[in-house]
Amino acid sequence: MVKTLPALTLIFALALSFQAHAQVAVQAHANHDQLLASPDPRIAANKRLVYDFWREVFEAGHMELAEKYMAESYIQHNPNVPTGRAAFVEFFSKFAKPIPIEPRVKAPLVAVVGDGDLVVLSFVREASDPKDAAKKYTTTWFDMFRVENGKIAEHWDASPKQ
Repeated sequence: MVKTLPALTLIFALALSFQAHAQVAVQAHANHDQLLASPDPRIAANKRLVYDFWREVFEAGHMELAEKYMAESYIQHNPNVPTGRAAFVEFFSKFAKPIPIEPRVKAPLVAVVGDGDLVVLSFVREASDPKDAAKKYTTTWFDMFRVENGKIAEHWDASPKQ
């Protein structure tokens, strides 16, 4: 029994430490202008292009503005959405009805990261706990875009095939 006491103490301490390290909720960033800033004017322009595309086309459903933001040969890596600007517009036109364009992205934006021709938007995503559907938790969703010649040329995200 004396030899098992240290082992039980260790197990108890580990159990408490797992509770102490519970998930920290993902928080949106309040200052979008700060997220869009960059000392590199090309990166700042790419970040703004992707941000405005997200606001105007994706969130507000103004598919008529897609040509302003997307290359005709746009490549889509989400397995649920077809490749090509025209195919993107056709696909999302089935679901998106135009609404007024907001001055800021409405989705809870965590970060806008630009590196060369790539821009990553990360968002807070709330989900139901698989062990208890009444409980919610937050995680992060990422969309990455490649910009070429001032237009979005390619997109990636973490969507599984549905």
